[in-house]
Amino acid sequence: MTLTAGIDVGASAVKTAILAFDGDAPRVLALVTERIRKRELRAVVAGSFERALARAGVTTADVAYVAATGAGEMVEFRRGQFYGMTSHARGATFLVPETRTVLDVGALHARAIRVDERSRVLAYKMTGQCASGTGQFIENIARYLGVPIAEVGERSLRALSPELPSGICAVLAETDVINMVSRGITPEDILKGIHVSVANRLVRLLASIQAESPVLMTGGLAHDQGLLQAVRDQAEASGLTLSVEAHEHSVLAGAIGAALWGEWRLRKLAA
Repeated sequence: MTLTAGIDVGASAVKTAILAFDGDAPRVLALVTERIRKRELRAVVAGSFERALARAGVTTADVAYVAATGAGEMVEFRRGQFYGMTSHARGATFLVPETRTVLDVGALHARAIRVDERSRVLAYKMTGQCASGTGQFIENIARYLGVPIAEVGERSLRALSPELPSGICAVLAETDVINMVSRGITPEDILKGIHVSVANRLVRLLASIQAESPVLMTGGLAHDQGLLQAVRDQAEASGLTLSVEAHEHSVLAGAIGAALWGEWRLRKLAA
């Protein structure tokens, strides 16, 4: 049996996956997500890996290949590094084999990736430098409203009259939110408006690469049910017939994909 590890170093969290390969379909032995929270990043990386080893019941010596992605240079003990785009593509098709488009929404950027049944990237588009289509933007708004990030999606779904910011600029949108609060707009309606604004940008990404169904959302915002629903609604409003879903392990797609690519590279080296 061969074991590989994938470590996805993001802007707000480090995700680690340990997979086992023994001739059958790859098996996930451990998955760990560790929030960075202003801690020293290399220490978070090491801690995440150690927790994953403990959860899998193995040691460092048992792992044949450690593959990094994202800010992978922070994984000093890595054996190889893979692009985030290809790691998310591979992880997404592992989680949901029918996936034909990956919508990766992270803390600092979002990207749409069209793939085939072999996880090969066919088209790709990423948001620009403006933060208004990212997780950090939504987290900043939630913090200002005093809403725990874990409650953002559920409270957005309870909105009765969503209030959209006037533009897509993150700085101006945050100013809009301050004005909304002073006008008595509820946090639920503000969050729904922010989700719709972000979803509009994400749907434009999907349209730009001629996205195909099913679409799997990955990255840190994949479990934000309010954003997921907003993407579905805005896609339908834009005339796109797309099934947009998330998997329980969507947040770890990059780490899983890196571990899968690590095993592939091991086989290539052996050959």
